[in-house]
Amino acid sequence: MAEDKEIFEATGISTWGKLQDGPESKLFEPAKVGAWSLQTRTAMAPMTRCFANDKTGVVGEDVARYYRKRAADGVGLIISEGIVVSPRGKGNPGVPGLYTREQIEGWKKVTEGVHAEGGTIIAQIWHVGRLSHHELAGDLPPQAPSAIRAEGNVARLRKPYDTPEEMTLTDIQELVGQFAQAARNAIEAGFDGVEIHGAHGYLIDQFNSDASNRRTDRYGGDLAQRLTLTKEVLKAVIDAIGSDRTLIRFSALKVDDPNYMWPDPDSAIRTFTEAFREAGATMIHPSTMQFTRVLADGKTMHQLVRKYWDGVIVGVGTLDSQTAEQALAEGTIDLAAFGRPLLSNPDFIHRLKNGEPLEEYDAKQHLGVLV
Repeated sequence: MAEDKEIFEATGISTWGKLQDGPESKLFEPAKVGAWSLQTRTAMAPMTRCFANDKTGVVGEDVARYYRKRAADGVGLIISEGIVVSPRGKGNPGVPGLYTREQIEGWKKVTEGVHAEGGTIIAQIWHVGRLSHHELAGDLPPQAPSAIRAEGNVARLRKPYDTPEEMTLTDIQELVGQFAQAARNAIEAGFDGVEIHGAHGYLIDQFNSDASNRRTDRYGGDLAQRLTLTKEVLKAVIDAIGSDRTLIRFSALKVDDPNYMWPDPDSAIRTFTEAFREAGATMIHPSTMQFTRVLADGKTMHQLVRKYWDGVIVGVGTLDSQTAEQALAEGTIDLAAFGRPLLSNPDFIHRLKNGEPLEEYDAKQHLGVLV
């Protein structure tokens, strides 16, 4: 995949300059977004860490400390690492879940710590679909819209992806229910809401892509039809916890082609946003590897999204402070999400405000460590 398998948000470090902490800076101003009163217009992008107990999917005190530090630093919206909605949703060892009582209780320690620092945290709820192996999912085959195996290997397990099992209509309805229940569990665990992971070639995105979806029922066909599952999951989650607590992430990505982009980005984005609106969404998170990449008509992905979307937009993709500040000031985005810099700099906001240098992310140093 385009990501490095453990860090799903590929935000890097480019030009970082000091920004004034005051009315001149949009990045550091408090914001009311949906149901959330945020400390700043920054967000912590979701990044898989694999620090949960591998057998139980329960997180511990180390994970609680990790997120609490970012809240104490002033990050506005923390989007958690991907949390699977069922045992078959798992695609890596050590990935946490949100479908058992023990998992819910484990996450309470995380959310309590974040709230003690005045922070806001939402759970990214996730199912990897075909990007898995039977050894990770109770000796059951991965699930997918069609029985098409993805190219490549499962990270950490270092084994090729299994050929998936095509989901039945009953399987699909069960999946929709699992996402809704995970959202309810998130609220019970103290999360302030959820982000549905509908991006990066995982299960929901597999339904959206003609590379992985060859169905001939109502879940297949053209892009508008392939978005049927997205709409059903989104509506079910919104019905469970409200549109003002629900964010959805989407992208253009094919697992075996990291440079893929929709042939007609403007049309694709219009189709996606129409589907989100139809399902009742008010907040979306378009994900791209390069925020400044021009896609069509001289516009970037987020600028094209803004053309069709007047709700909340979270911006992400190799953002630096100056680019984020400009996009916020122009109204292209409402929140600016940062990834890797927040792995190596738990005091990221402090450093930005004071013009202090950032410690660069180093995979050898930071990949298997919670700082």
